[in-house]
Amino acid sequence: MIKKVDILNFITDFRKAPNEIKSLSELKAHLKADETSLLTLLEEMKQLRTLREVEKNNERAFQVAAK
Repeated sequence: MIKKVDILNFITDFRKAPNEIKSLSELKAHLKADETSLLTLLEEMKQLRTLREVEKNNERAFQVAAK
């Protein structure tokens, strides 16, 4: 089962790349999660303003907005 913290840890490495942007396909490939559950968690995190949705190479991408 995927958790929100798994998503945050993959997107952000506070020492190396604190403002990293990861595309939806990168998230799916790394987390090997069901797309429906992943999208649900991403929407929840956007509503909580933990993540912001941006665009990277003409694809949906996400960036951590709050620690």
